[in-house]
Amino acid sequence: MNAIGDDLSKLVEPDRVHRSIYVDPAIFDLEMERIFGRAWIIIGHESQVPNPGDYFTTIVGRQPMIMVRQADGSVRVLYNRCGHRGAKIVGDRTGNVRFFRCCYHGWTFRTDGQVHSVPMRHGYDGTAFDPNDPAFWMPRAARTDSYRGFVFASLAPEGPDLRTFLGGIASSLDDFVDRAPEGRVEVAGRPFRVLQRNNWKLFFENLNDAMHALVVHESSVDAARGGIARMGAQGLTSYASEVIPTMDKNGIPYSAWEQIETTAFEWGHSYLGGFFNPESYERSYVEALERAYGTERMREILSVNRHNAIIYPSCSTQSAYQQLRVIRPLAVDRTMIEIYNFRLLGSPPDTYRRTLIFTNLTNSPSSIVMPDDLEAYNRVQEGLGANGYEWINFQRDFGRDGHRNGSLTANATSEMPMRNQLRVWKKYMTEEAL
Repeated sequence: MNAIGDDLSKLVEPDRVHRSIYVDPAIFDLEMERIFGRAWIIIGHESQVPNPGDYFTTIVGRQPMIMVRQADGSVRVLYNRCGHRGAKIVGDRTGNVRFFRCCYHGWTFRTDGQVHSVPMRHGYDGTAFDPNDPAFWMPRAARTDSYRGFVFASLAPEGPDLRTFLGGIASSLDDFVDRAPEGRVEVAGRPFRVLQRNNWKLFFENLNDAMHALVVHESSVDAARGGIARMGAQGLTSYASEVIPTMDKNGIPYSAWEQIETTAFEWGHSYLGGFFNPESYERSYVEALERAYGTERMREILSVNRHNAIIYPSCSTQSAYQQLRVIRPLAVDRTMIEIYNFRLLGSPPDTYRRTLIFTNLTNSPSSIVMPDDLEAYNRVQEGLGANGYEWINFQRDFGRDGHRNGSLTANATSEMPMRNQLRVWKKYMTEEAL
């Protein structure tokens, strides 16, 4: 399978990993089975299926899935597969149905996956076919659950429940939703999609890696500083006064990054402390939040300051800008990133406008920040395929991690979040029971 044999446990050591986990297609195949086939994976948000019969299609690892709203208001996650001959039933990304109908032989299924009707039903008389047998239904995900409106599914019948899996990183989803004056958020429009020529793990390793920012984002930092110099502080609009300086902060010195903390949790999750300035929020938004929660709670909500929060192995949030990025591994060297923007219900329009400005400047396919990262990812993927030392180094600040309430802590220049992800990668890949 790889350069040191088939023992996957030998590929990850406490402070280094074997390069084959990024370039070996056989290992990628096992990841789809042992990680994405067992972990809780983000499916979507309940706002994407507001009405009975509304559906949203996605993938979990290599499995095509459908999130669909039931008549009783609950949400189910089904495999996008006919119980007859196995055809993929839904081709559209979203829609609304009374029943799912297969395009091949016309079998129809209720929105909970059960068989509704079969053409020429008498043709099955005397056979083993039984419409009440789940073997003929659209299969259901083994487990489905949600937290604060975010829907997750696990394809494995056993393992930790969703709240146990999330652990401390649930506070980042709380932060995401608490910022809405009505206590609810909704997906706004379609996502941006970016196809990356790299292994999916590289994206996660980069999110909470402060050491790359000063080097990788030099060009976008120069652009931000040039804009500030040309317009001056007084010339910046309200949203630009926060977003452009946020781009500039990628250029802060290493000594400043060392003052920012990262926190990591049991199942590979982590978050990077932020540099968002809550005073830059429009007064109308702050007043709406204050009316909804009172002054003390409003200040508490806005005091939470996180940049990237990782829910391993499938998504990342940026609460201050109402953004969710979903990671879709496609091949050992291909990854699709979907960037979703959210509205804070009950907030004024300018709050969402800020979200769009941030996305377009930093994380959209046409941004001036994302291309910096993409170039680095591509070069790492290409470099890992070249001859050289077989091991990848993750030794920065090794052995210096702090411990707080069951979590690990370090400064933002530490490689602790990456070591934590790789430790959990090893657990998924080598242990029979989670």
